[in-house]
Amino acid sequence: MLEPDKQFEIIKRGAVEIITEEELLKKIVKSHREKSPLKIKAGFDPTAPDIHLGHTVLLEKMRQFQEIGHEVIFLIGDFTGMIGDPSGKSEIRKPLTRDEVLKNAETYRDQIFKILDPGKTRVVFNSDWMNNMTAGDMIKIASSYTVARMIERDDFKERWVHQNPIHIHEFLYPLIQGYDSVVLHADVELGGTDQKFNLLVGRELQKEHGQEPQCLVLMPLLEGLDGVKKMSKSLGNYIGINEPAVYKDDATRGIFKKIMEIPNKSLLTRYYELLSHITLEELESLKERMKDDSYDEREDKKKLAKELITRYHGQAEAERAQNAYEVIFEKKITADIRLPAIKIKAQPNAVCWLPQIMKDCGLAKSTSDAIRLIKQGGVKVDDTKVTDPDKTLPYGEYIVKVGKGKFYRVIIE
Repeated sequence: MLEPDKQFEIIKRGAVEIITEEELLKKIVKSHREKSPLKIKAGFDPTAPDIHLGHTVLLEKMRQFQEIGHEVIFLIGDFTGMIGDPSGKSEIRKPLTRDEVLKNAETYRDQIFKILDPGKTRVVFNSDWMNNMTAGDMIKIASSYTVARMIERDDFKERWVHQNPIHIHEFLYPLIQGYDSVVLHADVELGGTDQKFNLLVGRELQKEHGQEPQCLVLMPLLEGLDGVKKMSKSLGNYIGINEPAVYKDDATRGIFKKIMEIPNKSLLTRYYELLSHITLEELESLKERMKDDSYDEREDKKKLAKELITRYHGQAEAERAQNAYEVIFEKKITADIRLPAIKIKAQPNAVCWLPQIMKDCGLAKSTSDAIRLIKQGGVKVDDTKVTDPDKTLPYGEYIVKVGKGKFYRVIIE
């Protein structure tokens, strides 16, 4: 386990606020001295099936806690998801059904382990204890807070002033989230800045139950590709970790192209700070380079895109995404690329022979003609020259180029 001061430096990276720094440092020192990992909690309501980069801000901070030796608890709020988090909402959020929540929760399991170490991650569902609570238990939790305290929340206050309805069940949400911390004996809870009220409730409930209150690490809400509003699927400014890496058309721009669309140096720095695994020293070096008037951000965007795609889709896909981007956008051949994709069914061994693909696409008159073109050095796949006439392609999508002006998007399925 790292020395406490080094741990604290890593934990502070990108954080907006820590409540309180003094308490957290004491917890870290005690943990280091006693060789007893802290319990780090972060809750996610499965309100949608896909995780985007905005969600991964907390996941990356959890990963950092894992790497410095602490216990990470990934809480899936399948019970609270049926209530709907009112944080930041000007009107009631429609509750999800049990089936919707469980379906989304299952996809979360698959996606989070693209970031977290499954061997070091404890996954829990708050329905495990909430479903066993009696009406009397709920009343006892509800008695912990007053309506006046609830109305202190900015979103509730705003709705109250404008006479928009606030439903009683919405008051239960922060109480249940706080009670989760009691059940889990959380030492630290992570959350976005919009979760501050809910996380503070957890501290209060822990005190009432005789526990040492959790410290809070509040992370920023990641702006989307517009550089202004919070990343959101509904706003269309998001980058999903499961979406294709490679550009297909304007409707499916792919992760690589979306990263290349980051509008300014400030947002690029923010993405590096919150999403990249580069060291603090490398981050400072990047910031220094950006101060130079001659700084060209394209290469750093490419590095970030490749890092993220490698994490979520593998290195080969990252290389292919970069090659495709450079062929389509930097070499200005978009007109032919936007032709409808040619779909080819893979052979039983899950590969297709390139000369046969070229013949089927009309890029060569015959397989013999294709072999001749390959041997002459006139064929590229994703902008990489192919000289082996025995070349085969596995499942996936490729840009096959013959000569200077013949291109096809080939999908092997």
